[in-house]
Amino acid sequence: MSVKAKKHLGQHFLKDENIAKQIVDAMRWEGYEQALEIGPGMGVLTQFLIKEKKKISVVEIDSESVEYLNQHYPELPIYAEDFLRMNLAEKFKNEPIAVIGNFPYNISSQIVFKVIENRNQVPEMVGMFQKEVAERICAKEGSKIYGILSVLTQAYFKAEYLFTVDENVFNPPPKVKSGVIRLTRIREKLEVDEKLFFQVVKAAFNQRRKTLRNALKSLNLSQHEIEENFLNLRAEQLSVQQFVELTGKISG
Repeated sequence: MSVKAKKHLGQHFLKDENIAKQIVDAMRWEGYEQALEIGPGMGVLTQFLIKEKKKISVVEIDSESVEYLNQHYPELPIYAEDFLRMNLAEKFKNEPIAVIGNFPYNISSQIVFKVIENRNQVPEMVGMFQKEVAERICAKEGSKIYGILSVLTQAYFKAEYLFTVDENVFNPPPKVKSGVIRLTRIREKLEVDEKLFFQVVKAAFNQRRKTLRNALKSLNLSQHEIEENFLNLRAEQLSVQQFVELTGKISG
């Protein structure tokens, strides 16, 4: 039996085993003993993960893939559900668990936000994204592609762009190149009001062409002790740490 890739699930199955092994080899296994693979399809990554002799489980929404995996990996814990709706704390008893996968393009950013939400439980993530998304996650201030995803991810994780993957190693081949990244948690909490931090970052980038003074009008910045030259900057000019400091000043 083989599984047919489904367009509505954003599936592009990786065919190249060397690349699959490289992705698995990028995991550090520091401070955790288990990993969850998202969207394993026909198990091209799974076969190498199992060799790591750790606690491996997979989550797969496609019933045809689930059937295939049950046949080929009968010992493997398989969750036939949507990762985005999964309660990680409940399922894995609050134990640390890394996340890995060749992520479906159509939900890859949402997967990152879910990992950020569960950062207290996820110490590391290694994954394949559309190249453009992978670059955006790892972008630094001053770059045109630096944005909400970059800042919110890098507030908690060190983001490393590892390598680029060509279109022709997938079935069906996507129309764009892919990029593999690694996220390593650097902290679980910020020293400022985190809800406000998320608000500030989103508001600043939602009007990225405006200066902070105008983009963050609703937050009444003039009431707080914020340097004048700071207010003349645009969102993409601020480092993650400067966003943290700005949030601290706004919350007073």
